[in-house]
Amino acid sequence: MNEKIKTRIILFYIGGIFNALLGLYVVFEGPSFLPPDQVKMLTLVFLGFTVVNFYMAGYLKKKVKEAIAAAQSKNDGATPAA
Repeated sequence: MNEKIKTRIILFYIGGIFNALLGLYVVFEGPSFLPPDQVKMLTLVFLGFTVVNFYMAGYLKKKVKEAIAAAQSKNDGATPAA
């Protein structure tokens, strides 16, 4: 797998974890200094971005595996040069 793609996948996971932590921070600490509606909205935004980050990491992994499998099957079906 290409190093750029591995790095991108790792960054999506890190971003997802970071967004989840921020969402939890807003849930637990937000009510002390934010209105309740704003706490709900910020929590939904952070957790929504968490879902998107983890989805994108999984999607990239799946697409890379499919591309590798397609390349291997293409190479397996090729006839050797005489």
